[in-house]
Amino acid sequence: MAAEIKVIVSGALGKMGQQTAQAVHQDEELKLVGLIDVRAREGQTSGTAGHLPLQPENDLEAWLERFPADVMIDFTNPQAVYNNAKIALQHKVNCVIGTTGLNEVELKHLERLALENEVGVAVIPNFAIGAVLMMKLAQEAACYFPDVEIIELHHDQKMDAPSGTAIKTAEMIAERRQARPPRSSLELEKIAGARGGEMKGIRIHSVRLPGFVAHQEIIFGGVGQTLTIRHDSLDRVGFMPGVVMTVKKIIGIKGLIYGLEKFL
Repeated sequence: MAAEIKVIVSGALGKMGQQTAQAVHQDEELKLVGLIDVRAREGQTSGTAGHLPLQPENDLEAWLERFPADVMIDFTNPQAVYNNAKIALQHKVNCVIGTTGLNEVELKHLERLALENEVGVAVIPNFAIGAVLMMKLAQEAACYFPDVEIIELHHDQKMDAPSGTAIKTAEMIAERRQARPPRSSLELEKIAGARGGEMKGIRIHSVRLPGFVAHQEIIFGGVGQTLTIRHDSLDRVGFMPGVVMTVKKIIGIKGLIYGLEKFL
């Protein structure tokens, strides 16, 4: 039997962190060896995951100095994820990053650190396998429907907009669709931002409301017809198969992997 993969969860007191800690703890091939969250206080339990055999700590680097790990899973926030990943990679710990908001410069630096330390870093905008299929189907549809807009809807606590999934979707569509002429210069926004943001000529609209988890629809327009591809994440448990799969597959990889589709 192969040795268990030792896993640390960073952002362990958040909703995704708690769900992830449970999934890791329940998998026979993984061993949960650390719960990290800057909000952790001495004697605190890990929220709904309070029956786990660990208490959350608030210092990632200090924990890694004392306890070895194979993989760190990060579900923190855009302000913390880059530094967390640097610390883990410098300790030769593979990283699985579900936090969105990293820019191109940060991604390139993390890739360099991973290669230098001979470990892997997986940056996954969306761990839902259905969401990955949505993006791949949209990429195929873009060959025939080059006119497209993206609407992404998330809970009101999400800090970044647009979502990493929307950005990744726009990138994948742009790889396939034909070049489009500029839109009419006569278009008038009565309220700034009403037409959404624009990336690679694709409009992206972000909705933030209580009641949502993570949702996205891609609307294609053609002559006399439209095509809509939509994915809905109704519960965070739906992300867990993708998280666990990524943790197991990042072992042995060196460098940067971007997107869950690379592992399918």
